[in-house]
Amino acid sequence: MKRELQVFLTAVMFFTKIPCPQWVDHSPEFLNESARYFSLVGIIVGSVGAAVFWGFNFLFPQTIAVLLSMLATIWVTGAFHEDGLADMFDGFGGGWTQEQILSIMKDSRIGTFGVAGLTGILALKFLSLNELPPLAIPFLLIAGHAASRFFATTLIMTHDYVRGEPSKAKPVAQKMSPFSIILSAVFGLLPLFLIPHSWIWLSLIPMISVLAYLGWFFNKWIGGHTGDCSGATQQLLEVTFYLSAVIIWTFI
Repeated sequence: MKRELQVFLTAVMFFTKIPCPQWVDHSPEFLNESARYFSLVGIIVGSVGAAVFWGFNFLFPQTIAVLLSMLATIWVTGAFHEDGLADMFDGFGGGWTQEQILSIMKDSRIGTFGVAGLTGILALKFLSLNELPPLAIPFLLIAGHAASRFFATTLIMTHDYVRGEPSKAKPVAQKMSPFSIILSAVFGLLPLFLIPHSWIWLSLIPMISVLAYLGWFFNKWIGGHTGDCSGATQQLLEVTFYLSAVIIWTFI
């Protein structure tokens, strides 16, 4: 039990700013095993955003509450995935070979492609959430963070890890057992049952489509994935989920 707790806390330690006990170390073994809890970390992060939205929605207009909830999730994760998104846009936007792309993504500085891509995705997230009913937004935040992390985690199973980030402190799990995959799927998809719309499961279709395209795109240009690719995938799938929810609430 203590070992499994350490595996879970390893995921929390690597992917959030939530304090963990000192006996939780940076073991690569535990990091690989902790992949099964990435979706659960998504539930935690989404719950932080949901709580902030719910609390501030009583005091401010929905637009402000949504923005504060987004800032809360960025803070609790240390902008980990947002940083990966910006690096991915910079790398693939400015590089024409595998070596160039990986070299640009290693650079800690953010470029024009990164700024434009990050701004666009965050704006889409903000605008799409504001188009949704306030009572549904907390549940959508939890489900969006959990499901996007589950699908992003599947890159570990389907793609080789490209060692292109030795100079950056971005931990990456590089393998998953069948048990880990099943547990990650449970944590990733279970929050969908909380959403007060029976057709929300249709959102999985565009999410899987975007995931398949990104997987093909990464393979084509660099022959696999990196930590930045996984972070970018999580962000892109999260915003895909919210955009899908807007369509579902509008037309179904």
